[in-house]
Amino acid sequence: MRGLFFYVLAIVLLFGGRQPAYAESDTLVVGIYHNPPFVIKTDDNNYEGLSIELWENISANSNLNFRYEQYSDFIGILKSLEYKEIDLTINPMDVNDLRVNKFDMTQPYFISSIGVAIPYLNRSALSVFISNIFSLAFFKIILLLILVIFVFGFFLWLVERRHNKFQFRRGFLGLFDGLWWSAVTMTTVGYGDKAPKSNLGKAIAIIWMFTAVIIISSFTAGIASTLTISGLQTDIKTAEDIRLVENISVVGASSSETLLLQENLSINQTYASPILALRALAKKENDVLLHDHTILQYYINRLSLNEKVKLLPITLREHYQSFMLPKDHPVFDVINVGLMKEIHNYRWEELQRKYGVKAR
Repeated sequence: MRGLFFYVLAIVLLFGGRQPAYAESDTLVVGIYHNPPFVIKTDDNNYEGLSIELWENISANSNLNFRYEQYSDFIGILKSLEYKEIDLTINPMDVNDLRVNKFDMTQPYFISSIGVAIPYLNRSALSVFISNIFSLAFFKIILLLILVIFVFGFFLWLVERRHNKFQFRRGFLGLFDGLWWSAVTMTTVGYGDKAPKSNLGKAIAIIWMFTAVIIISSFTAGIASTLTISGLQTDIKTAEDIRLVENISVVGASSSETLLLQENLSINQTYASPILALRALAKKENDVLLHDHTILQYYINRLSLNEKVKLLPITLREHYQSFMLPKDHPVFDVINVGLMKEIHNYRWEELQRKYGVKAR
């Protein structure tokens, strides 16, 4: 019994009794990772950025001592917050139900969303249209359409060549007669110069007439899609337009990747960083890049890609972003109140302009 008591006591001390880093000293441990424009590690191993300056204003006004603890990504920060090895992170963390239940999340200080970036085509609408007409995809659709017309024309010719030899002649010319009848019937032109006379021929014609209504609608939609799919790069106006794009790229482990998986949209390429993704987009290796709008805006300006990459005015799925602390942290209220004061101060607008971003 005594052994069981000491075993339970050891478990409590090891796990249940873990205290926040702040409880062991008067210095807050702030977990951060390189995430421009919010947290930027400079060449001299210092830090700057939107979140850095915001936090340092809060800590100065609230008399909070702190030190930074650098991580490689947000996953390491989440683990350290869960085990209370750090006191908070000032990198913008998306607010969701799982995180609210597990951590203390401050008042949101930034609203961002998934942005849509495309490469500049540098081509006129006429050149895009002409290049699509001579594309392989368009050629395949036309070949398939001719094949379907030929099949029905061929079967009608086989039936009618004995009963209607003047309109459906024998030999190669007769095959052309069948093809002509099939094409005229499909397009509902209705010249009336060729028509089946046998009962079997009329049955084939009836089937073809009703089938052609469906087929011609489908082929028209397919042709229209083929002619405009590349042109969509200059005409994406809604989220639904993205479904018609073939080569979609994202940054791995991001909200945009999660969105595409939820919407069952195929991802052509996943990149390790937004810099790699934008450079590939500038080289036209992909048609569309989905990533955080604020980060895309920052890197397009920073990498001078304004003439190669276009950030569209549409956005997808807004998300609110906050500081995050372990549950029941003793200075949560102090930080939260200080944060609310700062984002309602004129300095917050100046900071956003300084880093060339604007909350959406």
